[in-house]
Amino acid sequence: MFEIQNYASFVAAIIVFQLIPGPGTLAILNATARNGIGAGLGAVVGTLLGDMVYMVAAIVGLAAVMNAHPVLFQGLQWFGAAYLGWMGLQLLFRPVPTASAAEEARKSAWVYFRQAFAVSLTNPKVMLFFVAFFPLFLDANASSLTLAVMMAHVTILSFLYQAGLVLVGNAVARKLSSLPFARKLATRLAGGALLGFGVKLALDNR
Repeated sequence: MFEIQNYASFVAAIIVFQLIPGPGTLAILNATARNGIGAGLGAVVGTLLGDMVYMVAAIVGLAAVMNAHPVLFQGLQWFGAAYLGWMGLQLLFRPVPTASAAEEARKSAWVYFRQAFAVSLTNPKVMLFFVAFFPLFLDANASSLTLAVMMAHVTILSFLYQAGLVLVGNAVARKLSSLPFARKLATRLAGGALLGFGVKLALDNR
């Protein structure tokens, strides 16, 4: 569908990545718990904009590689599968940090937008992720439109999930951000899923 290979796996992988409680998720939960829905949505927009910057950079590079070096592109596919597997193993075995419960003064949505945008931009692993992730679901002859459609999928699904986190309300957001067991369980489940995706896509690319 949309010239995306393994379309169902592509959508499922995006959802799994969103379930990983990373810095962006914590920024959104913190903003919502401290200052309500407006602040949470500000953090959502900041996170998405930061991701968009890295996605555009990754896609521009991938388009050039696909057109000029098909063999190198195939190598990126193998790298992507290995990277997903490595991420999965990291999430399965590394310690899960706990979120701070310190109180904050009330701030505007604009402040949380800037904070979340900075959190996203200062995480270079985001770009590495997109460079590794997109080739797994592309044919070397895919068009630029396919890349744009993939980017739209990531943005829309990310927005729906992150906005949902905000809309569940201040009380639930506070609980989610301060429950180590819930965060640990989500991290381990996501790690197992990513490891499985890496193995499956490596087999598909043989």
